[in-house]
Amino acid sequence: MGTNLINKNDVILFQGDSITDAGRQKDNPAALGHGYAMITAGWMLAKSPELNLKFINRGISGNRTCDLVARWDADCIAIKPNLVSIMIGVNNSWHRYTKNALTADNVFESEYRVILTRVKKELPGTKIVILNPFLSDVPKIMHLHEDLDPKIQIVNKLAKEFADVHIPLDKMFRDAITKQPPEYWAADGVHPTVAGHAFIAQAWLNAVAG
Repeated sequence: MGTNLINKNDVILFQGDSITDAGRQKDNPAALGHGYAMITAGWMLAKSPELNLKFINRGISGNRTCDLVARWDADCIAIKPNLVSIMIGVNNSWHRYTKNALTADNVFESEYRVILTRVKKELPGTKIVILNPFLSDVPKIMHLHEDLDPKIQIVNKLAKEFADVHIPLDKMFRDAITKQPPEYWAADGVHPTVAGHAFIAQAWLNAVAG
């Protein structure tokens, strides 16, 4: 069980790629999508209505660290969240193979460091939750480990430096696939199923909300 980082009237921002986006309606600022952000928010709002929490999802499908850097003013700093939850990195690896767009590890680290440093400097007091990118090891995506595993090590390092809470989803999904096949958690190895999203939400709630 984690420490409860949630306080009354907090604004909680989820940031990331398609896993966070989860099909949210971009023209509706209140839309949370159908994934772990919505499940997490739903549980918190139902369990603790007296806290009057506000949840915002600004995950965008296909995003890499460079995209978060580019939109950090509008999609984080201007929102002034009390807590920002970030999961990013799998597209930095995936795009190397699907779009021939390599993100060198040092570039990945520097871009991720930019957004974390900005939170610390421009939003003092805002808590940071970092979730590791992960793979659910279906055979067709196993080659991504070559690129993603070093980036996960970078995320581990940055989390020690910046995060109030660090959720090692890579390790947690490795454990999960000993209980059900990889496809049970993420049919394509990357995008979670209903069970996969609930698994992430459960990990988040345990770590962040005690």
